[in-house]
Amino acid sequence: MSKTIAINAGSSSLKWQLYQMPEETVLAQGIIERIGLKDSISTVKFDGKKEKQILDIADHVEAVKVVLDDLIRLHIIESYDEITGVGHRVVAGGEIFKESVVIDDKVLEQIEELSSLAPLHNPANAAGIRAFKELLPDIISVAVFDTAFHTTMPEVAYRYPIADKYYTDYKVRKYGAHGTSHYYVAHEAAKLLGRPIEELKIITAHIGNGVSITANLHGQSIDTSMGFTPLAGPMMGTRSGDIDPAIIPYLVANVPELKDAADVVNVLNKESGIAGVSALSSDMRDIENAMEEGHETATLAYNMFVDRIKKFIGQYLAVLNGADALVFTAGMGENGWMMRRDVIEGMSWFGMEVDPEKNVFGFAGDISGPNSRVKILVIPTDEELVIARDVERLKG
Repeated sequence: MSKTIAINAGSSSLKWQLYQMPEETVLAQGIIERIGLKDSISTVKFDGKKEKQILDIADHVEAVKVVLDDLIRLHIIESYDEITGVGHRVVAGGEIFKESVVIDDKVLEQIEELSSLAPLHNPANAAGIRAFKELLPDIISVAVFDTAFHTTMPEVAYRYPIADKYYTDYKVRKYGAHGTSHYYVAHEAAKLLGRPIEELKIITAHIGNGVSITANLHGQSIDTSMGFTPLAGPMMGTRSGDIDPAIIPYLVANVPELKDAADVVNVLNKESGIAGVSALSSDMRDIENAMEEGHETATLAYNMFVDRIKKFIGQYLAVLNGADALVFTAGMGENGWMMRRDVIEGMSWFGMEVDPEKNVFGFAGDISGPNSRVKILVIPTDEELVIARDVERLKG
């Protein structure tokens, strides 16, 4: 029996989940926030309890040390030796990594070189890897890439209609994201339907603060909404999603505080989407509460959000030539019953309907109405479990 820890390192955070393997039992989970800032916050959940500490944590190495020491202090483990593997979420694998890999010095160097494709994520992912290698140098480390699941996309889907040299020389193409989530829920959908995934056409909708929709054909991604970066696709919490690219130079030329393209991209990533349109919040719960009070821009933001999701689902119904199932997952996908209702009601021509008695907060499973020709499913995602499984598989 072994214990595997799954890690998701951000620029100032470190999320983790500890598993007993191969039983796949969650022993503990937690997050450290505000790494490198005063009053860092470390939260640990275990055995039905929750502990929070306020500390000053300078960097990711110190954060990892806090996590490991907490596991011992709280008697979740008795020594570091009980942890036999660590899996790291890495956002961008580019065209190099088509599956999860054991991390050696060359792999770590390549992850850092791919930072241009995910400048907010890959450097943080690499920092988490280095921290664990420093403190637990002898255990297996595995990189699990958000982009890997989407490397099965055909060229017709991943290429952009721009001059060939920009792809051949600069690797400008669609890479996608949330691949671990899309992979997991597609396979769980096949189990729920009681059919081999190799027979199925499934649309998976990962709808959280970030949103991506994927067309899954026989267990493989053949198109996805996120693109060269996670900015593309439907409208999101703070991201614009797809816009006319000519807007960028127009804003630089006409808005004094926006000095260059980087300033505009920052606005599109952090000040747009639901938050930007509503001028209120990126949290759908706040938006729905404001709608009940007649808040006009909150209502507009909600309606635009639903509209963009419908359009991408419609695209992928065309790409797949129909679908056996549509899966909602992630924060809003799993909990946003009203959003699910409105998306499906707007697509009734395709033979989709939800059962209002099942389409409620907290329900997971089949929410299809009795006459729905496409199964509508709600499946909680579990990216950490996929990471832990890949660590065990690669232990060999």
